[in-house]
Amino acid sequence: MDLLDRILAAALAGETDDWEFKSAKGGLPRSFWETYSAMANSQGGVVVLGAVEHEGRIRLEGLTDAELSRCRKALWDGLNNRGLVSINLVQPGHIRVIDIDGKSLLVVTIPRASRTQRPVYLRGNPLGNTYQRRHEGDYRLGDVEVRRMLADADELPVDQRILPGFGLSDLDAATLLQYRQRLRLVKGDHPWLALPDQDLLERLGGWRRDRVTGQEGLTLAGLLMFGKDAALRDAAAVPNYFVDYREKLDPALRWTDRLCPDGTWEANLFQFYTRVWPKLSAGLPQPFRLEGEMRRDETPAHEALREAFVNALIHADYVGVGGVVVERYPDRFVIENPGTLLVSLRQYHQGGVSECRNKSLQQMFLLIGGGERAGSGADKIRSGWRTQHWRAPRLDLFTEPDRVRLTLPMVSLIPVETLEWLRRWLGTRMETLTSSELQALATAALEGAVSNARLQELLNAHAADITRTLARLCAEGLLVSDNRRRWTTYRLPVHGSQDASADGHEAVRTGSAHWDPDFAHVGPDFAHLPADSVRSPLGSARLRPDFAHSPEEWSAMQALAANVAQTRKAAPEQVRQAIIALCTGRFLTAEALGVLLGRHPGGLRSRYLKPMVEQRLLRLRYPTSVHRPDQAYTATETTA
Repeated sequence: MDLLDRILAAALAGETDDWEFKSAKGGLPRSFWETYSAMANSQGGVVVLGAVEHEGRIRLEGLTDAELSRCRKALWDGLNNRGLVSINLVQPGHIRVIDIDGKSLLVVTIPRASRTQRPVYLRGNPLGNTYQRRHEGDYRLGDVEVRRMLADADELPVDQRILPGFGLSDLDAATLLQYRQRLRLVKGDHPWLALPDQDLLERLGGWRRDRVTGQEGLTLAGLLMFGKDAALRDAAAVPNYFVDYREKLDPALRWTDRLCPDGTWEANLFQFYTRVWPKLSAGLPQPFRLEGEMRRDETPAHEALREAFVNALIHADYVGVGGVVVERYPDRFVIENPGTLLVSLRQYHQGGVSECRNKSLQQMFLLIGGGERAGSGADKIRSGWRTQHWRAPRLDLFTEPDRVRLTLPMVSLIPVETLEWLRRWLGTRMETLTSSELQALATAALEGAVSNARLQELLNAHAADITRTLARLCAEGLLVSDNRRRWTTYRLPVHGSQDASADGHEAVRTGSAHWDPDFAHVGPDFAHLPADSVRSPLGSARLRPDFAHSPEEWSAMQALAANVAQTRKAAPEQVRQAIIALCTGRFLTAEALGVLLGRHPGGLRSRYLKPMVEQRLLRLRYPTSVHRPDQAYTATETTA
């Protein structure tokens, strides 16, 4: 897809990752530089100059030749002014002029800064002048967040920091002995095994001598891997350190097993790894295979799960809050660690680029059979999971505080019971769905919601194509969006007292979820899934069957809307009459009306739907919950 098509798709849906539209009529906007810092410190992005947002819709107005010239000069002057921005990431090829219908847009692609280039800041001082992209806004980072970014940028890995005042007495001797035994088991007679403890630690990166300053001592890596519990949480070490394993196999219990620092064991990383791994691996199928004459009980799925577990331990920012949390459910594993990704999401999924926050910890685990160094870890996780025909692992990034969560579902791409449920719900409509549309509906059913980013993980399709797929499903009433623009999530239609914009799973957990009596026959038995699972097949309270329109009905509605949809200059009264005709005898959402009429849903709401409700030409489906994302409209009896 070329750049113009990407701009048009982003302007239409506002949903593809990291797009910003700015006017630039009075010259390069001052806010451009905040966006530059924010995108560079996040996943990168594209800024389109010559566009404005009006009534929730992006309008591509274009720039004159004089305005283009002024903007380009101001842009290059600023990028090369170290008093304004800390680094120029933009190359000539990143700035392009795009012509559309005789209008000129200035398009600036902002690359993601590398670990060593961050933070990208303004006005000569990173503190108070560093921004990050969160949803569609540019947010100033606090001093603590900036200092952690600076620490990640240091050429010396974080875990190589020498801890003054700490020594061998702060290590657990039994843990170090067990590590030696594990190293011997994996590597045989490794020459390091003959070394004294301090020399072995030095080879592993757990003890370091600074040749410049002459300082020598235990490193953070050595303490994290082998340390005593009290020493780990000392104020001079990592006071926020916490590791937690939670097993939730019985919905009647808060958890069926838990392992966290409770004073009964030395809660260093090696002990946590050796105690948790048998519990985790017990949740996987255990077929064995023969390698030569040796039986091997581990499958590629085991290797994938171990990789995910070790990745969380070696990539965690132990200065951050929340600790490392590992959860096991009957239908999934969830592994979460504090910190941010040091590579872009694209690099993470593509593989081949290795950026580790704690390189000595990585080396320690690598020697005993855990972890990858070549940047192939993510691919190994995905390919291992694929061997079981399970849904692709899902990576979620969070801010405030920074955390990374990896979910590994043990659910088929489209389980038989979900496929049968969809078939009963959709009837003959099922036959008209594309494979991408079917996957989107199945994901919404299995995971409670679906997003563009999630479908990119599951489908080999471009973001803009997925946007169109989701828009079609919304227009036909099969999905409901939460209208969060490029971070929109989509759910199956719901009905009842619970607000569709809420998570939707509390009703499932508490037993208050209920079916529409007229539609109860479509639901399969999902009682085998845990009550608190976010994989509950319906993801919310109850379905609304009348939101699904048959192909014949949809064609009839398109005919009613044709006169308005085919012109951008339809008279307001003509648009109102078309809305009344479409809404006669049926409820339609603003999204469905927008697709039918060729208008933006936000503009329809403000210019037509809201006034028509006030004039009693239309009535709301949910009059007591006006702002529901799935709000729908029907013509009143007087207008019908």
